[in-house]
Amino acid sequence: MKILIADDDPQILRALRITLGARGYEIVTAHDGISALAAIVEYHPDLVMLDLGMPNLDGLAVIDSVRGWSSVPILVVSGRSGASDKVEALDRGADDYVTKPFSIDELLARIRALTRRMPATGDEPVITFGDITVDLPAKNILRAGASGPEHVRLTPTEWQILGLLLHTPGKLVTQQALYAACWGQHKMTDTGYLRLYLAQLRKKLEPDPSRPRYLLTEAGMGYRFAPDPLSTTA
Repeated sequence: MKILIADDDPQILRALRITLGARGYEIVTAHDGISALAAIVEYHPDLVMLDLGMPNLDGLAVIDSVRGWSSVPILVVSGRSGASDKVEALDRGADDYVTKPFSIDELLARIRALTRRMPATGDEPVITFGDITVDLPAKNILRAGASGPEHVRLTPTEWQILGLLLHTPGKLVTQQALYAACWGQHKMTDTGYLRLYLAQLRKKLEPDPSRPRYLLTEAGMGYRFAPDPLSTTA
């Protein structure tokens, strides 16, 4: 099981990496909110342990951004002990809350409890829509052509955007979530970047980019991947 630990205290990161790693967990660490979002997009952890008082994006902003496109369990581990802090974090989408300092036995029990709630999942899927086949683990896209399959190349940012959309088929991914995940910006100042990248993705992946069928715009809110029926395979 892969756990992302996001905390700006290097001693806590080191201690938890050693302690949880010794118990068989695969650990990824992040030292601030922006790197936490980037790690969630890149590594797809099974559980996120999140401090609230991090630089750049704080923990609440990270929760808001992640909940725009992912249901990964989030365990807040914070020095903020007030009831209002706990209520706000849980209301924003956290699944559980542990106050620092904590005992390792309590932390492990919370991790086990969240793990039991997780649905069983397999490897990342291969997704087909129209004449496009996307192999997410291999980061490879093929378009069916008259003379055989053709490779479609995406930029790293295009991969990030497409990955977020494909991981949540049929669900709205908000503009804020995309901005935070791709550029580390929780508050948008200009939506032109997203429109540009979505236009490029449509040119590469849609049968008719001017009338998108799969990468849909929800005006003023965000974007949605509309899959073909039975489009995802193991």
